[in-house]
Amino acid sequence: MPPRRKLNEFERGRAVAWFQDGVPKREVARRLHVSISVIVRLIKRFTATGRVQERRRPGRPKKTTPREDRLIERLAMQTRTASSSIIRRQLRVATNTNISQQTIRNRFHGFNLRSRRPSVRPRLTSAHRAARRAFCRRHVRWTRQQWSQVLFSDESRFTLNHNDDRLRVWRRQGERYIDATVQEKVAFGGGYVMVWGAFSLHHRTSLFHVQGNLTGLRYRDEILRPLAVPTLQQMGPQAVYQDDNARGSLESTEWSGQHAVPISTRLRTSGMSWIAK
Repeated sequence: MPPRRKLNEFERGRAVAWFQDGVPKREVARRLHVSISVIVRLIKRFTATGRVQERRRPGRPKKTTPREDRLIERLAMQTRTASSSIIRRQLRVATNTNISQQTIRNRFHGFNLRSRRPSVRPRLTSAHRAARRAFCRRHVRWTRQQWSQVLFSDESRFTLNHNDDRLRVWRRQGERYIDATVQEKVAFGGGYVMVWGAFSLHHRTSLFHVQGNLTGLRYRDEILRPLAVPTLQQMGPQAVYQDDNARGSLESTEWSGQHAVPISTRLRTSGMSWIAK
């Protein structure tokens, strides 16, 4: 037997209007393609209440109490990566309440918690954070013109294999970058390709593929002389080279200030040392 069709509010209004115009209930049911019992209940409800809207039904009673709901929310907020099955077991141990994982997820949605992938950020120590704050304070009043004279350099590794463990976290809107919903990772866990490059507001070097251990001599002969120095000379006498504190760049600092660069465009690696990480 097909499911009984429900009348929308417009159809219920039409049915009442036809009935008030003298159309028999059976004819009204035929016109709307529903059983006569639907029309009989509709007319009875309209006569008693003057309304065609259906009564609001209470629905299925909740399986959890308000206290248990608060416990579910607290467990989710304490451990953002806990799955619904883990929360379900913890609730059963604490309250002896046995509910399904879907009920747990329904409660999460009621708390406006959604399952999302965690944002990723580099792992920073307190020293790293202090160094970053100090760098920002030193340069907070720099103008666009001053920044345009800086040639930023860095090495980057591109991993060939990435282990995606599909970790999920429970979070609300606006909580993407709070500590509890961010996953910290140690970079470059698998194979990688390492490259070096530098850029300023109007200039950039070619990308250099770093193979093997980048020593101070290699950094000087393969990167500074052929790539960084010509770009700095193009930028003019006020150009500042930003090194990234890598071992090779630190070892070549003394050379950069004393050799192979005309005094008007001297390579000033001490002009802006980059912050760790």
